Amino acid sequence: MAFPLYWMLLTAFRPASEIRRNPPDFWASELTLEHFRRAVASETFWSSVRASVLVGVGTVVVSLVIGVLAAYAVARFAFAGRRAFVLVILSVQMIPLAGLIIPLYLLLSDAGLTDSLTGVVLTYLVFMLPFTVWLLRGFIAAIPVELEEAAMVDGCTRAGAFRRVLLPLLAPGLVATSIYSLVQAWNEYVLAYVLLSSNDKQTVSIWLVSFQTSFGTDYGALMAGATLTALPVVVFFLFVQRRVAAGLAAGAVKG
Repeated sequence: MAFPLYWMLLTAFRPASEIRRNPPDFWASELTLEHFRRAVASETFWSSVRASVLVGVGTVVVSLVIGVLAAYAVARFAFAGRRAFVLVILSVQMIPLAGLIIPLYLLLSDAGLTDSLTGVVLTYLVFMLPFTVWLLRGFIAAIPVELEEAAMVDGCTRAGAFRRVLLPLLAPGLVATSIYSLVQAWNEYVLAYVLLSSNDKQTVSIWLVSFQTSFGTDYGALMAGATLTALPVVVFFLFVQRRVAAGLAAGAVKG
């Protein structure tokens, strides 16, 4: 599993003269940043980063807000059709993405949302929300309802108990779903390629394809671009994983 990552980094940092060497070397005789300079200097790099950040953050925030409320309703309240709702959520995960591309494009075209980052975010939510609701429902169901009841006995409203008790304990689930949503939105290619046509709105996954032309593939710049593309997700994971343990017991102690 680690070797492809090592080879990506090695190709990104080694001189162009060593990339196609046969037989290949598994280490570099010297290191260079030339591939990174060419990748960053490409015409659409910063616009692609901006588009991916907007799409990724928008997808994560909206999916968490809607997903937490929906999962709380499913886990804590008894209502008609609750089991059917959970089954529908699981069934949506079985629908292949390729089978929905044309209907989604026609629907967004009628709504005037093609070639729009908002349209891409709404499309990603179709696939992110079912998993988010299903996963968070399991986390919420595992939290004893007595903690919320005790908070309400002490004077909290249901909303106050939800905010002060449940949300801190739900931190591991929020982290897991946010990482999943960000990775999926950041790396997704097919829907972004179909829905976005303007160069200034294309995401980094589409930007990487620009290094493959009819004249060949610029492997050095491609691997440098892939390294730069992977960094935000890695940094986000390193940032949030430190806060998982802090949220495990927070909210269960009064005061």
